[in-house]
Amino acid sequence: MNKLHPKVLLHSKWTKVEVANKEKHFMITKVTFDENQNVQECIIEAVISHNEYKINWRDLKNSLVWKNGWQ
Repeated sequence: MNKLHPKVLLHSKWTKVEVANKEKHFMITKVTFDENQNVQECIIEAVISHNEYKINWRDLKNSLVWKNGWQ
């Protein structure tokens, strides 16, 4: 399980374990918080294609799907 705190999400780098559409390396480009400082929205962008995806930030904790950093 990857350790992760919502305050450090923005601009963090991630590697997807199973590559799809040649998209392996990603960066968090947008994080929106509500008035209670809970994450409302998290946008991740593929480095090679610049495709953006809305994800649940808690999914990044799953080390079977995501690795922290670019590997």
